[in-house]
Amino acid sequence: MDNEKHYDDAEIALIDARSKSNTHRLDDLTTRVDNVEDLTASVKVLDAREERVEKDVKEIKSDVKELTTRSGKRWESLVDKVISVLAGAFVAWVLSGGVGV
Repeated sequence: MDNEKHYDDAEIALIDARSKSNTHRLDDLTTRVDNVEDLTASVKVLDAREERVEKDVKEIKSDVKELTTRSGKRWESLVDKVISVLAGAFVAWVLSGGVGV
């Protein structure tokens, strides 16, 4: 007796159809995995860019704070000088006889 099973044409057709269907599903899954890998690579690139942008924004904020502080100090210095000049002029005016000369 022969232990091998023999398939008729209908069974072979069903096995062939199932094989084609499985091949199609595997091809579809391979495409999906490739798409996920591409998406993962894109997310890594975006993450690196976001980190650079965040660093740049921090530097810009620091520079703006420094500039505003520097401008404020310059303005205060200018006001101090104007007040000193006006006070000196007033003292000179008073010492020169002022209003009642």
